Amino acid sequence: MTTVALFAQLKLRLLAGNLRGDLQRKLGFIFTLVAATGLAALGFFLSSLLRFAPADIASSLVTVFFSAFLVSWMIVPLMLFGLDDTLDPAKLSLFPLRTRTLAIGLFTASVTGVWPAAMLIVTFGALVGLASSAGGWLLGIVAVLLQFALCVVTSRLITTALSSALRTRRGRDVLAVAALFVVLLSQLPNLLMNSGFGDPAAMLHQMAAVLRWTPPGMTAHAISDGGLVALAELAFVALLVVVLAWLWIKALSRALVTPDVSTQAASVRRESGLVDRFLPDGPLAAVVTKELKYIRREPRFRVGWFSAIVVTVVLSFSFTQNGSAPWTPIVLTVAGALMIGLQSGNAFGIDGRSLWMNAVVFGSERGVSTDLGGRHLANAVIAVPLLAVIALATGLFTGQPASILPAMLAGWGALGIGLGVGSVTSVVLPYTVPDRMNAFTGAAPGQGGQAFASSMGAMVGIALLTLPFVLPLVFGLYWVCVFAPFYGVLAEALGRKLGAKIGFARTPELLTAVSKAT
Repeated sequence: MTTVALFAQLKLRLLAGNLRGDLQRKLGFIFTLVAATGLAALGFFLSSLLRFAPADIASSLVTVFFSAFLVSWMIVPLMLFGLDDTLDPAKLSLFPLRTRTLAIGLFTASVTGVWPAAMLIVTFGALVGLASSAGGWLLGIVAVLLQFALCVVTSRLITTALSSALRTRRGRDVLAVAALFVVLLSQLPNLLMNSGFGDPAAMLHQMAAVLRWTPPGMTAHAISDGGLVALAELAFVALLVVVLAWLWIKALSRALVTPDVSTQAASVRRESGLVDRFLPDGPLAAVVTKELKYIRREPRFRVGWFSAIVVTVVLSFSFTQNGSAPWTPIVLTVAGALMIGLQSGNAFGIDGRSLWMNAVVFGSERGVSTDLGGRHLANAVIAVPLLAVIALATGLFTGQPASILPAMLAGWGALGIGLGVGSVTSVVLPYTVPDRMNAFTGAAPGQGGQAFASSMGAMVGIALLTLPFVLPLVFGLYWVCVFAPFYGVLAEALGRKLGAKIGFARTPELLTAVSKAT
């Protein structure tokens, strides 16, 4: 059996293995399959509709789309590093295979699956929408395959070259921040067009003119041209793919024999003991100290906190361009509090198997309540001043300084509600957070549905419970904001008490849910 057939068969067996797991794993696989199929069908249909658009518009759109595909293949695998073992050369170093053979197998594994197939189908839709001659159709097939190969090889080269750094905590931190900045920059064209900054068609053509001489731009131009120039462009792209593949093999060969930098000894910092100065020694202070360490050292927490700031900035800019009202800073600050509050929707998941040590000392509902209270207090230490800054920034940025104080108080109230709702969802819909290799992992395999239900439940619960003070504020009754923090504290206390009651009764189920194999 050839290497290609062997690795393709292994990848398909891994995918089919999801159908032999538990019900949650089966549902997750079916959901992924349906989503990929739907995206492929919709993408192919929309791309093929470009045939009815003006030729210059269609060509510019395909150029931008092909460039976006390449950028996505460069970024998304980095975000999945630590989930897919084939992305980490260290997991394959003991295989009795030559480097070139292993590279061929990894390439085969990369193109085998529902999502690569969906991307290839969408790309062929662009061929249907853009090709206008026999040469365009013939060269277009080659262009689509070269575009796909370019995406895969570039993706593999980047993940292999950065694999050593991505296994370190600092490398994952840098990746998390960089990915969020990329997401923020991706919204820039949309924000500029919504703000009326220039003609959208002119901006599209200008962007396509810049991307025209990139490899994705050349493959898109080859489809629309279909002549000798297109043939020369495809030859250049094919040569580039060969060069990138050679660099990938070299990087793979080096990665397979390079020591893992994540195993190097790390320095140990002395604790400052700030928590001990304000809280008496006991379970509450221990939980607060532990949570503050998690927030400082765990990439997932930094991603969540930074996402709250980024989303608020984007929304603030959008509201400003479309005209702001006195209630705008209030809504934006509450949205930031909602983003922060959602992080507490699975409070015990980050502990994983080590949660049993906490469960041993719970002893009663009061013990669970103390544990949840320590987690909430650690979050509030950071969230309360952060929401004050968000309220101040949005109030000044939207030109509504009089709404800064109401927004701040409303944000604090929404934060308390989020913590209270999170206490309940943490014990009703708990799930395992995979190991710390990746900052963007949400749940263990097969628990995606639980994670989605927990997030949606928390979001709906927070939104409904904030209405009693958000609606009056929207209608100008700003005096209601005085009661928002007290309302939030009450919601946190009641939610924590209810969560402790349910969590203590469901301790075995809770431990099982957060300790699944990843």
